[in-house]
Amino acid sequence: MVATFGQKVIDFNVHLQYDGALPRGFKVLNPYHDHPETIRVMKQFYQKYYNDNSSRKFIIGINPSRHGAGVTGVPFTDTKRLKSACDIEMTTAHTHEISSVFMYDMIEAYGGTEVFYKDFYINSPFPLAIVRQTHNGEWLNANYYDDPLLFEAVKPFMIQSMKAHINLGLNTERVYILGKKNAAFIQQLNKEAQLFDKAFVLEHPRYIQQYKSKQRSLYIDKYILSFNDAGEFS
Repeated sequence: MVATFGQKVIDFNVHLQYDGALPRGFKVLNPYHDHPETIRVMKQFYQKYYNDNSSRKFIIGINPSRHGAGVTGVPFTDTKRLKSACDIEMTTAHTHEISSVFMYDMIEAYGGTEVFYKDFYINSPFPLAIVRQTHNGEWLNANYYDDPLLFEAVKPFMIQSMKAHINLGLNTERVYILGKKNAAFIQQLNKEAQLFDKAFVLEHPRYIQQYKSKQRSLYIDKYILSFNDAGEFS
């Protein structure tokens, strides 16, 4: 029996592990090891929306937030949106992540979760949450590109992960990269590993929510137009 797209994603996530070195002050959070309920809701999500063998377009994030996919196991999805938009409830965690707010408003404008996830697959080149320690000992979200040593440490794992995502059954003729700085690093990886043909760069949901909230409807329109193959490639 041929595995569905969803079963392949579940298998990837269940076996996902980062064992590489990291610069001092950084650590990786793996929700599939740290939160037992993450496995349950993640499986529900991919069984619900990806129970087929259809090819999807690839939307590439940065790395998961500790309040979004770092808890739910579903990219750009906090527990609020997991329940309200996907009808999947987490009982052991309750999170709010601002990127998730924009993404699910955009998904609703696109046609809803059933339509959107039939067409798209979202993940990150580094598919686990990264946190950094402040001088006060507090742990905060970090991006893989925040420190040159961090990027060099995780780069081989990122290329490996991107190839694994693509092998799920993704269309690589055109991908969508969220965040301009992220795009610069992804394009660097693409030159090295020849992962996809062309990319369309979109403003990151967190940037839109934090700095462009009054124009968020325009950015939702921009996302949807680009998904319908309008706009320029980077």
